Amino acid sequence: MTPQEAVFAWLRGQAEREIETSCARVFLMRDRALKLKKPVDFGFLDFTTLRKRRWALERELRFNRATAPDIYRALIPIRRRQDGALALGGDGEILDYALEMRRFDPDAVLAEHPERVDGALAESLGRTVARFHAAAVVKPDGGGVKALGYTIGVNAEQLRDFAGLLGAAAVERLLEATDAAFAAAGPLLERRRAEGFARRCHGDLHLGNLLLEDGVPKLFDCIEFNDRLSEIDVFYDLAFLVMDLCFRGAAPAANRLLNAYLDEAARSFPESLWEGLAALPLMLSARAAVRVHVAAHQGETAAAKAYLAAATRHLSPPPPRLAAVGGLSGAGKTTFARLIAPRFGAAPGAAILRSDEIRKRLAGFGPLERLPAEAYTAAASETVYREMLRLAGRALDAGRAVVLDAVFLEGAERQAAAAMAAERGVAFEGFWLQGPKALLAGRLAARAGDASDADAQVLEAQLARDPGVIDWVVVGSADLEATARKVGGARDS
Repeated sequence: MTPQEAVFAWLRGQAEREIETSCARVFLMRDRALKLKKPVDFGFLDFTTLRKRRWALERELRFNRATAPDIYRALIPIRRRQDGALALGGDGEILDYALEMRRFDPDAVLAEHPERVDGALAESLGRTVARFHAAAVVKPDGGGVKALGYTIGVNAEQLRDFAGLLGAAAVERLLEATDAAFAAAGPLLERRRAEGFARRCHGDLHLGNLLLEDGVPKLFDCIEFNDRLSEIDVFYDLAFLVMDLCFRGAAPAANRLLNAYLDEAARSFPESLWEGLAALPLMLSARAAVRVHVAAHQGETAAAKAYLAAATRHLSPPPPRLAAVGGLSGAGKTTFARLIAPRFGAAPGAAILRSDEIRKRLAGFGPLERLPAEAYTAAASETVYREMLRLAGRALDAGRAVVLDAVFLEGAERQAAAAMAAERGVAFEGFWLQGPKALLAGRLAARAGDASDADAQVLEAQLARDPGVIDWVVVGSADLEATARKVGGARDS
C-alpha cells in the first residue's frame, strides 16, 4: 500500500461519505470536508508528486478564497507520527496534504436544481460574475489567441479521438467551422488581451461550481492547476455559464445573466467591452466542445452528441436585428424586453439596452440607487438616448441583436431608433406598450428593487404629453406574453 493509499484508507474510516472525481477525493466529515488530489497525470495537470499536490492545493485555497472565503479554510499536512499512527497536523513524516473546507449542502449546488436560476437569480449571478472579473488580476500574457487557441487545439485532438463514436463528418464540420471563426476573431482577441480583458478567472464556471446559500450565489472550485485554462478572456469565462444554461433549455435565464453582466461590467471595463460580443459565439462553441469530450470520456454518448450539435449551432448565429420597446412608465417595457430578447439573434439572445440603467451608469450610481431630480432633465434624457443608440450601434456592429428599453415618448426618439437599424441594414421592430392609467400607477406603486425611479408624479407628467403618431406595433399591457411568443424564433441552443 502506497503512503497515499494508506491516507485514503485512514480518512475513509472516519468519513460519513466519500466523493471521487477524476483527479481528487473528498472526504465528508461531520463538521468539515477534506479534499486530496489523486496522483494522476492527464497532461494538462500533474499531481504525481507530493510537491505538486501541495502546490496545487495551495493555489486552490488562495484562488477560491476570492469568491468563497467562508468555504475554503486551510491546507493541512497529513503526517505519520512516531508511533505509526496517522494524524492531521502535528509532528512526523508528511504523507500528503488535505484542503480543509466547510461542508455545504450538495443540494445547494445549482447543477442539482438548474430550475432555480430564475430571473432574479440570473440577474444576481451576472452581476456577481462581473464584479469578480472586475476585481480579478489582469494577466497581460493570458487570454488572446494563445489561450483560446490552446483550448481549441485540445478540443480538436480529443474530438478526433472520439470521431468513431460521434461521427467523423460531424466532428470535421465543427472543427472546420471553428478554425474559420477562430481565424476571423484573432485580431479582436488580441485587442482584448491588450486592453485588460485577460484576467485570472474562474476557468470552470458552470452550474456545477455555483452554490446558492441564503439566496446568495457563490463561485467555488475554480481551476488552479493550469494557468492556460484560467488566465483567459473574461468573456470566455462567462461563456461556460451562458452555454450551460442555454444547453439546459434556459435561454431566458442565460439572456438575463448576460445583460446583468454587461450592465455591471460596463461600469469597470473599457468601452470595447461591447466589441467583444463578436467573439461570444466562438467562445460558446468552444465551451460546448469541451463538454463533448468530457461527456464522451464518461461514456455519456447521447450527451456528447448533443453538445456537439450545440457547439456547431453556436458557430452559425442568426443575423443581428434591432427592436425597440416604448410606452409610459409601468406599461411593462422591461418585462416585455426580457421576454423577447432571448428570441433575437445569436444565443443567448439580444443585448438589452435599458435607459434606466444607462442613466445610472452615466451618473456614476449603482443600478438600484435613486437618482436626484437633475438627472432627469430634458438635456440629461437626451444624453441618455444618444448614449443608448451609440451602444446599440457598437453591439450591432459586433453581430449582437439589440433590444432598446425606454419610454420613447418623442417621435424623434422613435425615428432615431428606426434610422439606426436602417443605417446598418438590419431588421427593425418597434413595440408600443399601453394600458389603463390605474394599472400603470398600481405597478409603479408596487415596484421595488428595480433600476427605474418612475413614480406616480412621473406618470402624470408623461400622460400630459402627446406622443404623436405611434407607428409601432401597439401591445396591450395584458398581452405581453402572448405577443412575445409571436416575436422572433425559438432558441434551441
